[in-house]
Amino acid sequence: MCSGPKRDGLTLLSMCRNIKPLNNFEPPVSDDEVRAAAVQYVRKISGSSKPAQVNEAAFLEAVELVSAASRTLLDKLVTTAPPKDREVEAAKARARSAARYAS
Repeated sequence: MCSGPKRDGLTLLSMCRNIKPLNNFEPPVSDDEVRAAAVQYVRKISGSSKPAQVNEAAFLEAVELVSAASRTLLDKLVTTAPPKDREVEAAKARARSAARYAS
């Protein structure tokens, strides 16, 4: 589930597992990665991984709008933290997954 505790009448959302943080990586995030995150987001909120043909245009338009908004956000974010290494972060994710699914 992608929702968190309520605070001040708002539900704080935690990150869905499929959507990865894209900010502050070296090399910077690619347009393909931004689009993939947008597709995951639109799939999640629409409740459909593959829209019906009648809804496909709306689905694709939403993906493009979310991609554009995400790219704008990522381009404007400022951080003083050093950039994260993709391989190190991937190794951490694999370790968390292994711990989560270990029997």
